[in-house]
Amino acid sequence: MSDEPIGDVLRVVGIAGSLRRSSYNRALLCAAQQLTPPSLVIEIELLDDVPMFNADLDGADTPEPVARLRRAVREADGLLLVTPEYNHGVPGVMKNAIDWLSQPLAQSALDGKPTAIMGASTGMAGTARGQSQLRQSFVLTNTPAMLRPEVLVGRAQDKFDPSGRLIDEPTRRFLRAFLEQFAGWIEQQQRGRDVILAGSLIGPERPRAG
Repeated sequence: MSDEPIGDVLRVVGIAGSLRRSSYNRALLCAAQQLTPPSLVIEIELLDDVPMFNADLDGADTPEPVARLRRAVREADGLLLVTPEYNHGVPGVMKNAIDWLSQPLAQSALDGKPTAIMGASTGMAGTARGQSQLRQSFVLTNTPAMLRPEVLVGRAQDKFDPSGRLIDEPTRRFLRAFLEQFAGWIEQQQRGRDVILAGSLIGPERPRAG
């Protein structure tokens, strides 16, 4: 790709589904933030102060951390989720964020939001099951998720140094290529949405009189 940005820079919100400071998934998100192409910028949103989902709290007095997270995702061009995997599934921290973002359904911040998923684990599968479960949730929320390439960082303990820096060069190259493809895919999703919107404004073509 060219080193010069093309058009407007795409803004992506990045969320890591772990509260642990030395989390490999937080480290992977930081690495992604450093490896973005010129056409993309990642703004990280932390989940440390997001409370457990409770519909009784959602209304006029929605907790400020939840309102901030929703606002950031709504205003972004895309969403990058970096999920750990606990017990073959999505951890509670990540699922809790998705539950807050999905509500209220009529104004969901996830509706139509171009999204990519990646993850790291100390096992070989690299959070494959957790990522698959997230994709199932996105059926209800109408969230388009990029299918390929998949970022499944296995044996993360061998790919990050003690400070949390991604030092495995093949993984860095793959992550850079993934982000380049994500940027192009977001633009593709935006063009498709614009075509659909233009068609809805014009309305169906009227049949001509014979």
